[in-house]
Amino acid sequence: MKKNYSGDFSNIKLTAKLYLLVLILFTIFRLILFFTQLGRITASVATTDIFHAFFMGIRFDIVISGYLLLLPYLLLTLLSFSRFHKPTWRKILFWFVFATFTLAFLVCAVDIPYFNQFFSRFSVTAFEWMDNPVFVFKMIAEEPRYWLIMLPFLLLIAFFFLALKRLMAPLNRIDGNTFRWAVRFLASLLFLGLIFLGIRGRIDEKSPIRVGTAYFCNNAFLNQLGLNPNFTLMRSFLDSRKDENKSIHLMDDMLALANVQKYLGITKPDDQFPLARKIQFSPDSSLRYNVVMVIMESMSAAKMSRHGNTKNLTPFLDRISTEGIYFENIYSAGIHTYNGIFSSLFSFPALFRQHPMKKSAMLKYHGIATTLKNIGYSTIYFTTHDGQFDNVEGFLKENDFDRIVSKPDYPSDKVTTTLGVPDDYLFEFAMPVLSGLSKKNKPFFAAFMTASDHGPYYIPDYFKPRNKELRDQIVEYADYSLEKLIKLASKQAWFKNTLFVFVADHGAPIDATYDMSLDYNHTPLIFYNPWFIRENKVFSNPGGQIDIFPSIMGFLNLSYTNNTMGTDLFRQKRPCIFFNGDDKYGVLDNDWFLVVRTDHSISLYRYRQKDTHNYADEKPDIVRKMREYAESNLQTFQYIVTAQKQ
Repeated sequence: MKKNYSGDFSNIKLTAKLYLLVLILFTIFRLILFFTQLGRITASVATTDIFHAFFMGIRFDIVISGYLLLLPYLLLTLLSFSRFHKPTWRKILFWFVFATFTLAFLVCAVDIPYFNQFFSRFSVTAFEWMDNPVFVFKMIAEEPRYWLIMLPFLLLIAFFFLALKRLMAPLNRIDGNTFRWAVRFLASLLFLGLIFLGIRGRIDEKSPIRVGTAYFCNNAFLNQLGLNPNFTLMRSFLDSRKDENKSIHLMDDMLALANVQKYLGITKPDDQFPLARKIQFSPDSSLRYNVVMVIMESMSAAKMSRHGNTKNLTPFLDRISTEGIYFENIYSAGIHTYNGIFSSLFSFPALFRQHPMKKSAMLKYHGIATTLKNIGYSTIYFTTHDGQFDNVEGFLKENDFDRIVSKPDYPSDKVTTTLGVPDDYLFEFAMPVLSGLSKKNKPFFAAFMTASDHGPYYIPDYFKPRNKELRDQIVEYADYSLEKLIKLASKQAWFKNTLFVFVADHGAPIDATYDMSLDYNHTPLIFYNPWFIRENKVFSNPGGQIDIFPSIMGFLNLSYTNNTMGTDLFRQKRPCIFFNGDDKYGVLDNDWFLVVRTDHSISLYRYRQKDTHNYADEKPDIVRKMREYAESNLQTFQYIVTAQKQ
């Protein structure tokens, strides 16, 4: 006798089996993520916490499954109460369920390399690159790590197709009503209620399940493991549509501005430029040196030996950090390259997901290029790839960069990946360009944005790394390229008169003690030239990318008007520094690390001890002061941009 779904509870039986099938597949994707991140599971992690993370994952998977199965269940229910069971309806149901869950599983697959890069589950932030889809597709196509995940994805989709076909085949043979109509109706209604309960995700709380629900222990990876990337994508999209997320509203604009003016020592503010303060030096003390700023892709301080890395990845950076001026507690403004470029060149912070260089009305800032150009400098920016990516070229030209050197400028045979030319060739190509600028009898400011330490990875055959892992090898190559820059520059006439500044666009989430990885924001900052910096100095106070521009001006003793939120780290000390993730911000001083999330949860840690205990309730005064400092600065920048007082 052939199997069939009888009219008695056929809708419930099939939907329950579909739930079980998709939960198994979601769990397999979670297992793949878990095994790709095994390095984050230390001996101190309890086995019960691992199981709890997977149990939490089932909760979030049920939420997503409920959303996707709600419509099929309602259609099945209607069919179970009727005698209209043509094969057409089965096909419609089959392809709807297959298509929606295939898309959901694709998100799970994409989430794995995404998490590996950003230490964050998949969100709407990923689509900020979609204004340049050809570039993104090429970058993905050239990175083997991204394609490796496609094999299990395709296998699981094939399995899902066959299993779904087997489950839904009996719909062609539904029996008539063999049970009382009223009982079946009540059972169907009860099961519908269970679906809605699963979507809500919680029973005894007023609010439905949310991202913060997944955070149950002190291991930052396990806290995120339970999340379903479809949930974080959906939640981040809905949040991005809210007006309050388009412009931040952390506190009153005027209160924030007054606080920042106090922090910066501004006693008589200008109405048009409320952050402007004139910085005066004696003309006799001014040093009109060339300035070369190298913004290093993903060069976390944690990759350096002096910060505890044992793999000897950065011998050059480690060496010059002991020969030049080293700022050992510097933090990037955000976790994206555009954050690093903007904050390093213009001394303003990151504002969560806002992209300052992509706004349709490009604003003119008083950044380092404008300031130096006004006193006679030439200005130039070098990137390895397409200058239009992230709207960098247009924005920087609007802000007084005389020339942007990008992919079309390089010989085509030197372009090795979608990210353009390798780092060492970038510096090799720049030498005659900078020598040409130096012959104009005026100083130059040159900014470089490297790219090699970003997938797709490319290591030239002539470079022989010491380490076996590709992720380590590419750091070695990036460090080698920086050393090549100095070796090539040392042969140029302008070298003796050039200040070199090294900083990262952002770090990498190497250590995940906290859900906001400090390694993702901790960056080296080095001022270097062996001709006029002959004594090693180390500054330990916290600072950020936003302080680089004023510190360069302070080092050179050049008078100017500082209309930014940055400070001269040679002459001023910050009480703490603040930085952004996409959905949270961090504040750090010499002892404490405060994390404030968009769901309003707060954590306070003793980060130097890697203490995972949350002291927020025990230290309310520290929380208040650090939070007020960060939110005053963030809100002030939002006001400055909105009111166009930059």
